[in-house]
Amino acid sequence: MLKEFKADLHIHTCLSPCGDLKMSPRAIVDQAEKKGLDIIGICDHNSAENIEVAIRVASGTKVNVLAGMEVTSAEEAHLVALFDRAEQALELQEVVYASLLPGENDERIFGYQVVVNELDEVEDLNKRLLIGATTLTLDKFVEIIHSLGGLAIASHIDKESFSIIGQLGMIPEGLKLDALELSPRLSREEAKVEFSQYADFPLVCSSDAHFLEDVGKRSTVFLLKETKIGEIKKAFGNVAGRRILS
Repeated sequence: MLKEFKADLHIHTCLSPCGDLKMSPRAIVDQAEKKGLDIIGICDHNSAENIEVAIRVASGTKVNVLAGMEVTSAEEAHLVALFDRAEQALELQEVVYASLLPGENDERIFGYQVVVNELDEVEDLNKRLLIGATTLTLDKFVEIIHSLGGLAIASHIDKESFSIIGQLGMIPEGLKLDALELSPRLSREEAKVEFSQYADFPLVCSSDAHFLEDVGKRSTVFLLKETKIGEIKKAFGNVAGRRILS
């Protein structure tokens, strides 16, 4: 039986240097419940170290956590990678950590990169330059994400900074993206006009939340059988009744 699921597929925790320190996994799950979200994607910059905690704190709630990451390509474009399991995201993390450009996070400039536990206690401060780019191209990232069983979604295509279109002026022909993401700044109707040349790609709306009040500010409603990556992929292709409703 197919059901409606309200999803915000792009949320940052306090591990992202630009994320507010109040963005602990527990606080995010609590906020997601208040906003009536059924699915959330935890997608920190170039790291997946807070995902397992997010999955654990969501256990027993109505919120289903997808394991994700917002990676930065060599072109300095952002991609959202989404998986069913934390193990898949952590495999991607190994690849990302090996390809991050050299450098250490300057907390005075970029902010803290905090790894926490279920009680919101600080477990570690990640010192890598997570805000930076990697040496992996967009093509290579999409290939790796798909090989790990995930979805590859172009982040906030309506923004100039760090979007594929903002960086390259276009979406390269043949780039096997699963969907394009809109930020809260642009409506779906406006996007269909502005990006009419990319009408073949499904559009998802996400909050890209860095602050608690922004969780669920933008969302996508799916018609699915269950909250799995394979089901969302079917919805992107309008397969077997699965689809994006709004």
